[in-house]
Amino acid sequence: MKFNKFLMGVLIGVVGSTMITTSAMAQDEAQYFPLLTFRTGPYAPSGTPWANGFVDYFKLVNAKGGINGVKVLWEECETGYATDRGVECYERMKDANGGATVFQTMSTGITFALTEKGPEDRIPILTPGYGLSESADGEVFKWSFPLAGTHWASADAQLQYVASREGGLDKLKGKKITLLYHDSPYGKEAIPVLRKRAEMHGFNLDTIAVTHPGVDQKSAWLQIRQNRPDYVLLWGWGIMNSTALKEAQATGFPATKIVGVWPSGSESDVKGVDGAEGYSAVLLLPGPGADSKIAKEVRSTLHANGQGSGPEEEVGEALYMRGLMNAMFAVEGVRRAQEQYGKGQVMTSEQARWGYENMDLDEARLVELGLDDIMRPVQTSCADHMGPSAARAYTWNGETWELSSDWLQADLDVLQPMVKASADKYAAEKKLTRRTQADCQP
Repeated sequence: MKFNKFLMGVLIGVVGSTMITTSAMAQDEAQYFPLLTFRTGPYAPSGTPWANGFVDYFKLVNAKGGINGVKVLWEECETGYATDRGVECYERMKDANGGATVFQTMSTGITFALTEKGPEDRIPILTPGYGLSESADGEVFKWSFPLAGTHWASADAQLQYVASREGGLDKLKGKKITLLYHDSPYGKEAIPVLRKRAEMHGFNLDTIAVTHPGVDQKSAWLQIRQNRPDYVLLWGWGIMNSTALKEAQATGFPATKIVGVWPSGSESDVKGVDGAEGYSAVLLLPGPGADSKIAKEVRSTLHANGQGSGPEEEVGEALYMRGLMNAMFAVEGVRRAQEQYGKGQVMTSEQARWGYENMDLDEARLVELGLDDIMRPVQTSCADHMGPSAARAYTWNGETWELSSDWLQADLDVLQPMVKASADKYAAEKKLTRRTQADCQP
């Protein structure tokens, strides 16, 4: 994986990195991470801080000497959050620069499109906190890794938070709950879990789809006004979220009765929206962290030297922190693989896959990374490609997000049977067999 000076100059210009010099990178090998980002289009307010968090973490890694001495190389490809463009980016980048280490899709729709391509090309697909929920089953989905949580985990934690406000899950009986969701693979992921919970606890579930990009919601909120639910669960993205809060205000539905998930809980969703005070969102880790150790390190190492990827004020915002965490998973999987295959060496995509499958981010490692104040430990295995998931609720006070719950844990007694049944169905349709123990060895 050697690079000539011209190519590296082009790549550095593309990614805007000032942390890597052309001459140094021309002489050294690097670990290549393609980024499928969306800084344009209707979802840009969500995609831009997410991408900036990714890039800043990679810059931090290089500032500290790389992954045991191996520098990180990244390149962005603009998808506009469109599935077809995401697939085009994947095809263009998978073999670039010696080969992609891993892909993070930043889109559930793109994830669905790449779930079969990853195994064909032997490239891991990471979807921390999103993606195809049944891909948590590593015995069927060998190359997919929804690390630290899935949309099903989000839905379960979201409902647990609502139940906690009512005094327990048993108090949901007879309640009316409306799911207002982005009509896309992402939004639809909430439905199976909420239907299962409705059967278990006796609440009435109504589902309302909102067409991309989500600016036309008047009919949806007319339904909500007529049905008068006890809670609205918001599964929006981009402009859909602020539009929903504005329509709720116009309809007279209280923001205190609206609860979102992590794609509906960023600063861009609520800032400048009258009546958004009291709106809550349940965020899979990490959540916002303006005063976190890692945010302070980004400011002192990058922004203080004019090397930050975006405005300094976004450092610590919810989606920016998600970008940091996603990049950290990408790097730590490679670091784990180096322990098995050779420290200080560039890992192939297959070696990196082993690292993601044997992730061991314990409390001590989180302390070393400066993430222990916003993260919880994450371990994966051959059978479990998600690991523990944790979420906390935050409530908007008009100026900032305030923590409004303890850690919430998705109920695996509810989710695991759903994951296995769905994974078994997928395996039958694709004529796959579950992996044997021998296939779990390096």
